[in-house]
Amino acid sequence: MKTPEGSRGFWIGVASRDHALKGVVGGFAQLCHGKAAPLRRMVAGDVLVYYAPRERFGESAPCQRFVAIGLITGSEVYPFDMGRGFVPFRRSAAYIQATVEAPIRPLLPLLSFIRDPACWGAVFRFGFLEIPSTDFAIIARAMGVDDERV
Repeated sequence: MKTPEGSRGFWIGVASRDHALKGVVGGFAQLCHGKAAPLRRMVAGDVLVYYAPRERFGESAPCQRFVAIGLITGSEVYPFDMGRGFVPFRRSAAYIQATVEAPIRPLLPLLSFIRDPACWGAVFRFGFLEIPSTDFAIIARAMGVDDERV
C-alpha cells in the first residue's frame, strides 16, 4: 500500500470480464461505472489488476477470476463519450500479457485483504480497493506474470 511519498500503489478494479477486456484492448482503465474519484486516487506507475465476478455485464454467468493486469500510464483522468448520454471517466493504462486468468478461490487463503473467507466477495462490493504489494505479487504469479516485470 502507498505509505511513503512516491511509492507505488497496487489496486484491484472490479468489472465484468467483457468490460475489463475492453479496457485492455483500448489501453484505458475505467472503474465504478465510470466514476472519476477512484481513478484520481491512482498515480502514473501504479498497478491495476481487474477482478471479474461475472463474464458479461448484466448477465449472471460467474467468472470469479483475475483477468487483466497493467500499469497506470496517464496522469490525466478524462471523460469519454460513449454515446446515449453516457460519459464515463477513464485513465490511460498499459496492460501486460498474462499467461492465465487466475481463479480467485485457490488464492483466498493466501490474500491478506480477504479478512473472512466465508464472506470473501464482500471486499469487492465497492468496485475498487487498494491492496498490499505482497497480495499483488500472489495474484501476479497466479496469472503467470513475473511481478518484477510490472
